[in-house]
Amino acid sequence: MDDLQFGTRNKRGDYAPNEPAGTAPLFVWPPRPLALIKWLPSYFLPYNALFFLSALAWWAWVVPPVAVMQTLAWGWVLKLFAVNVVAVIVWYGAFEVQLYIRRRQGNRFKYNGKFPADAPSDVFWFKSQNIDNFLRGMLSGLPIWTAFQVGVLWAYANEIGPWVSFADHPIWLVVLALIVPVIHEVHFFLIHRIIHTPLLYKWVHSVHHNSVNPSPWSSLSMHPVEHFAYFATILYHLVLPSNPILALYQLHYAGFGAVPGHVGFDRIEIGEDRALESHAYIHYLHHKHFEVNYGDGLIPLDRWFGTFHDGSKDGQARMNARYQAKKARLNAKKETSA
Repeated sequence: MDDLQFGTRNKRGDYAPNEPAGTAPLFVWPPRPLALIKWLPSYFLPYNALFFLSALAWWAWVVPPVAVMQTLAWGWVLKLFAVNVVAVIVWYGAFEVQLYIRRRQGNRFKYNGKFPADAPSDVFWFKSQNIDNFLRGMLSGLPIWTAFQVGVLWAYANEIGPWVSFADHPIWLVVLALIVPVIHEVHFFLIHRIIHTPLLYKWVHSVHHNSVNPSPWSSLSMHPVEHFAYFATILYHLVLPSNPILALYQLHYAGFGAVPGHVGFDRIEIGEDRALESHAYIHYLHHKHFEVNYGDGLIPLDRWFGTFHDGSKDGQARMNARYQAKKARLNAKKETSA
């Protein structure tokens, strides 16, 4: 495909789509019903439906019977961990191999025209972003992911938390399933703002931001503290009347759903003249500019708090004005202290 039909490329080879990034037509006033109807299919397809189906698959074929989960035992815990590892390698690896190892579509639609493997850096283990990101995900991300999974399933098995069935509460659980992405968005935005405070950014979140040019393996490249905060999103299902399947869906949305935001391409080619939009631009701009787009755009939280950047010249100007105002406040504070 010719990516220049949909965007532009600067002198460095970096790509930007023609259309500025936008937030979903939810929670906007006045309401935009036609835009909402047009947007709705993308809310379900392809990712959310896939993550929900994966939760069903785990419950049907991976998670042991409730009686087994009432007791913590290495057998079923290690089985869950092994399945999670294989699933992550397959899902993340599919994007990594096709786009970053085989480079099947070159740098067409790639936000940053360079590939991480071509830029060794001392900030990464073994000077390799790919190795560093992969190891951090495997050594810290997957164990913490599985620990939350095991802990919540054990709690449900021991009647800790309000477990309700689809047979008894079908409407409520359908509504809860629909708002799983909303729960994730609010949780992600809040913890993201917290770990961008100076101390936590320096010691925790900077690990993730080392990947200025993110790739799929960057999705789970985090400090263990951030992994813990990130996957804690499943704990809402021990407070809300919920179901183990929806708790798994919440966890899969966080774990597997991190990939699209870090894929690094605006569109993923699936044929000579067809491509799947990644919706990764908002989060790519966060990696590029650091203090914008703390959410993913499902809820316009960044618009409400004045931290949204849509990739346009106007968005850049607003960001620069905010940076200058922040710099002025810091200088004024220093002068007052002096």
